Amino acid sequence: MIEPVLSVRNLRVEFVTRRDILRAIDGVSFDIAKGEVLGVVGESGAGKSVTGLAVIGLIDRPGRIAGGEIYLSGMRIDNLPPEELRRIRGKRIGMIFQDPLTSLNPLYRIGDQLVETIRTHLNLSETAARKRAIDLLAEVGIPAPEKRIDAYPHEFSGGMRQRVVIALAICAEPELIIADEPTTALDVSVQAQIISLIKRLGRDHGTAVMLVTHDMGVIAETSDRVAVMYSGRIAEIGPVLDVVQNPLHPYAKGLMGAIPTLASDTDRLVQIPGSMPRLSAIPPGCPFNPRCAFAFDRCRVERPEPIRHGSQSVACHLYDTAATETAA
Repeated sequence: MIEPVLSVRNLRVEFVTRRDILRAIDGVSFDIAKGEVLGVVGESGAGKSVTGLAVIGLIDRPGRIAGGEIYLSGMRIDNLPPEELRRIRGKRIGMIFQDPLTSLNPLYRIGDQLVETIRTHLNLSETAARKRAIDLLAEVGIPAPEKRIDAYPHEFSGGMRQRVVIALAICAEPELIIADEPTTALDVSVQAQIISLIKRLGRDHGTAVMLVTHDMGVIAETSDRVAVMYSGRIAEIGPVLDVVQNPLHPYAKGLMGAIPTLASDTDRLVQIPGSMPRLSAIPPGCPFNPRCAFAFDRCRVERPEPIRHGSQSVACHLYDTAATETAA
């Protein structure tokens, strides 16, 4: 069996406040293989971005990784000293943030930032690093890279800035890229170009990609597999076509039912009642039970563990056939 690039096991992330300890991520486990794109989807507050930040060791206080293990190509990284993790971040793990202006220094030329990053992680001369920077800009679709390399971030459009950020993320040929809402601030035509670029990264470089987004259209177009998150847990995970066409978890069904399609002739889209619970008010049992039309007594007291169901894994008591048969 081929070892996954990223393996997360029972990850727990907590935020300590004066009154309480709030658990933002509660027992999340998943793998990402070489060249695979895993989409992570859910409402705001589901824990998608926190999971990505935990993987790269950027959980700021009062947050902390309270349990679990994170492996990069078989090497455990969640317990590394900050300096050692910093060397891995950027070289072996790349990051693409939602707003490219948070990743680019407005006072420095694009080329200076690329060359500095390349020379930090690769043993190249100034001339060789600049040539690599020009090649990277060309690879991500920046026109006339020999000229644009000396431009400042404000001289680029939003879509072009995001391409520069992707070039920064891949400059050291990382094994893993975490893309946190990389297309949210872009118009639809530019979104399609960025999606195509991210897909090509996995295909051409064998890079594993964790794509965090709330946009199911982006997930369906880009990902090989999808993890649906709710209240800091994975409700369902499986191949993207299976989850989109045949969702199992009631929350996943609600998400997919809220997507308009040309084939549907219904007057109204499916609506999920209620809202995501606050971290201080997550109900016992299944966190989705107050909003679930199929909830029964067990859902209100016992947390569902992931159950294999065909190609998908779902955390829902409805699919616990062993318990159902015992009760019968």
